[in-house]
Amino acid sequence: MHDTSDLSANALEQGSFRKYLSLILLFVPAALFGILLFTYKDNPKLHLSGTFPFLPWQFCCILVCGLIATAGGVLDWRFHRDPLKLKISKKERDAEAKALGLGGVPMFILMWFAMMSADPSDYLIPILIVLIYSVVAISYDEFVFHIRRCGRTENVYHRMLVFGNGFAWLAWMQFIYCK
Repeated sequence: MHDTSDLSANALEQGSFRKYLSLILLFVPAALFGILLFTYKDNPKLHLSGTFPFLPWQFCCILVCGLIATAGGVLDWRFHRDPLKLKISKKERDAEAKALGLGGVPMFILMWFAMMSADPSDYLIPILIVLIYSVVAISYDEFVFHIRRCGRTENVYHRMLVFGNGFAWLAWMQFIYCK
């Protein structure tokens, strides 16, 4: 016979983790970018310098736009869960996690490999496929869950997240493919 208290506790833990998954996934690309830049700081492909300016302008753009996007994502996450006390449906939570986990994380990995590759064009088609998936996943989240419900404040947070990530991605693409 199974102990139902252990099963309930396990289900509660998984449910709690699910509530935070999109927030955790929001930080993965930024954390990995910082860690990998530090780890590979001597790699000539990164064009890092010991004198000012230390970083290529594209990395500065990635930093600023990434901070805006992350702030927008965190503010939106808090807005959903704290002041409004909204009950986020499982479908919406899964849609957010899929956009970040199946779009953002693979995009980051492909972009990093392209940047470090001798021939970044090998990664262009996979990058574009993940980009299309990401746009579809974000659009699904926006048009299915947010279009009727969101007010001005939440729309600002969404724009910070989407446009911040979009401009950071464009700067990174420029660095990789237009040196």
